[in-house]
Amino acid sequence: MPIRTVLLGAGPGAAYFSAGIERLKMGEIESYGIPFGNLFRSYRPEDIQIVGVFDVDNKKIGLDMYSLTTKLLNDENVPKTLKDIEILRGLHCKSLQGLPIDAMGLDDIIGDSNIAMNEFISLLDKLKPDVIVNIITTEKQIQVNNESEFIKLAKSCNGTASLAYAYAAAEYSRLHNRVSFINLTPPLLANSPGVVSYYEKVGGLIFGDDAATGATPLTADLLEHMAERNRKVNSVAQFNIGGNMDFLSLTEPERNKSKENTKGSIVNDILGYDAPHYIKPTGYLEPLGDRKFIAMHIEYISFGGFTDEIVVTGRINDKANLGGVMASVIPITKAYIDRGYKGTVSSINRFFMKKPGPLGTKNVSRIIAYNELMKELKALDII
Repeated sequence: MPIRTVLLGAGPGAAYFSAGIERLKMGEIESYGIPFGNLFRSYRPEDIQIVGVFDVDNKKIGLDMYSLTTKLLNDENVPKTLKDIEILRGLHCKSLQGLPIDAMGLDDIIGDSNIAMNEFISLLDKLKPDVIVNIITTEKQIQVNNESEFIKLAKSCNGTASLAYAYAAAEYSRLHNRVSFINLTPPLLANSPGVVSYYEKVGGLIFGDDAATGATPLTADLLEHMAERNRKVNSVAQFNIGGNMDFLSLTEPERNKSKENTKGSIVNDILGYDAPHYIKPTGYLEPLGDRKFIAMHIEYISFGGFTDEIVVTGRINDKANLGGVMASVIPITKAYIDRGYKGTVSSINRFFMKKPGPLGTKNVSRIIAYNELMKELKALDII
């Protein structure tokens, strides 16, 4: 049975994921890079069917995913099956304000955010998704503490586009079909009590926040290594420099702060104390493209008071890694919807997200999170 999937955001993340899923279906690639990829039983990554993609960039609206993916990946061999997926106009809510993008959402065109919201929900009803994945450009963080605040901010478009999309998905769940909404961006959705409680009420599922795809899960596992061996961490430095639109957007302080908040929460959660740390994206350099440069330095005290250090550098294609995460979390969350879960599920968030919801959930190393989730998925006959 296909997993009908809608993507919010038609950037490189959507391109790598779309091309990869189609190539996986055609047997051109193996399931490398997809957590649990060769273990799935109830749903598999090959069951994912992309039924719609939304964006607000006027240069992308109306294109098909084949044309866009060919351009973004600079690849003439993109699967032609992507020609059937049109890029539709979504909700803007001023999310790209200040960036060099000619953006216009339904809310801009219609001029009334309530009518635009209803129009977007109607579009969802036509597409009939089981899973909606948020991969739009990083926005500011707003913690929503109650349902009325969530509804007010979302319907007025005075919060973020992510909040508006989350509300639309919740209303689609209430009116039409229970859906899983996966927030792979930093804005606080699964960490907002008002959002999670509303999803519980309507019977939908929300996951987040901010996909753990590159250096952050590696940092978490190295910190777990330190904690298990009772080594005292003096300091942690981790930074990333990239050349795509996400990194360009992070040159704005408020957006950068959102990413810093989700990345930096791991230190105290895993070590049990807040070692001095600098963990955040730090720059934009266009030639790097999607393969960001990462560097990490951990200084620690070992037995006898001696000081040692770990230094890591690398080049990581964050968007390709994100595609692997999406190919795993989509079938998992669909299986949880089928089993009657609602609200959110912390075990899934702890493995896949930098800042796992619900609010108050502590980060653990991804090794521990993987083993915990593995047991749960086996018990539910998902793998």
